[in-house]
Amino acid sequence: MKHYPAEFKADAVALYRSRPGATIKSVAIDLEVNTETMRNRIRAADGRRSGAHSALATAAKSDDDGVQAELAAARERIRELEEERDILRRAARYFAAETRW
Repeated sequence: MKHYPAEFKADAVALYRSRPGATIKSVAIDLEVNTETMRNRIRAADGRRSGAHSALATAAKSDDDGVQAELAAARERIRELEEERDILRRAARYFAAETRW
């Protein structure tokens, strides 16, 4: 079993990501590395392990929850502002009509 330096592993993943049409297999062949080894390095670089959730995925989910909560609050504020705008428009029409008489 070969042991590669961390720099080589990082460069292999960067090479795969820099080639839009490349497959894991083609990059593995170019680097003379086993295809599964290459796939595992890419997963590790993404913070994933096969069959398990990582802390990165959990953090991304909590970020999504925070964004969703912020979005809901922004939508509520927009609804309030639109309601206030509509009230002011009706009041403006009412007073405009009264001054014409």
